[in-house]
Amino acid sequence: METVQSGTRTATGALTAFTRFVVCGGGVGVASSFAVAGLASWIPWVLANALITAASTLLATELHARFTFGAGGRATWRQHAQSAGSAAAAYGVTCAAMLVLRQLEASPSAVREQIVYLSASALAGIARFAVLRLVVFAQHRSKAADATSAAAAVHTVRTHRTAPTASDLCRAA
Repeated sequence: METVQSGTRTATGALTAFTRFVVCGGGVGVASSFAVAGLASWIPWVLANALITAASTLLATELHARFTFGAGGRATWRQHAQSAGSAAAAYGVTCAAMLVLRQLEASPSAVREQIVYLSASALAGIARFAVLRLVVFAQHRSKAADATSAAAAVHTVRTHRTAPTASDLCRAA
C-alpha cells in the first residue's frame, strides 16, 4: 500500500508541477511571443528571439525555482546554467520552425507566425519541463520530499504517542 500511495503522491506532484510550469512558463512564453514580434519590427527576428529568449529564461527559471518545483527560493547559478541549456535547445526549435515557415510561405501573416512560434514553443516547453523536473531541480525536490517524509514520521509519532518503528525511521532518513 505504501508503494501505491507513494506512486500516487509522485503523480500528483508531477501534475501539480506541470500545471505550475504551464502557468509560469506559459505566461512568460506568451508575453515573450509578443515581445519578439514587437522587437522584430526593429531588428532581425533571429536576434530579437535570442534577446527575448535570454531575458525570459532568466525570469522563468526564477519562477520555476520559487513556485513550480518547490525550491522556495532563488535559483542557483548552476540551475540557471542548466536551464539556459534547455532554453538554447528550445531557441533552436523555434528558429527552425520559423525558418521552415518562411520556406513554405514567403510573407506569412503575423497570426500564422504566432501560431507556428507558439506551437514550437509548446513542444519545446514539454521537453524543457522534463529536463527541469528530472535534472535541474531534481536534487532539491528529493530534499523537499525527504523533509516532508521526516515531518510526517514525527507527526505520526507525536499523534500516536508511540515509539517510532524502524519503518518510520527509514522513511525519515
